[in-house]
Amino acid sequence: MRTYTAVFEPAPEGGFTVSVPALPGCISEGDTYEEALANIRDAVEGYIAVLKEDGDPIPEETGEPILTRVIAHDPT
Repeated sequence: MRTYTAVFEPAPEGGFTVSVPALPGCISEGDTYEEALANIRDAVEGYIAVLKEDGDPIPEETGEPILTRVIAHDPT
């Protein structure tokens, strides 16, 4: 069993887009948080399966992620 950080971002049209930073290109979506969570879990499992089939190493997440908001002033 592997654990990865998933980043859920609200989509403008509703629902969520989800990415897993430790697995480049592993992205999914869902109309609800629960659906998005189930979909990204499937995507991660598929991603790992393809890596195994190809004989590629499976990335591990290193360290604890840090999430923060950055306030940037609009230069006018």
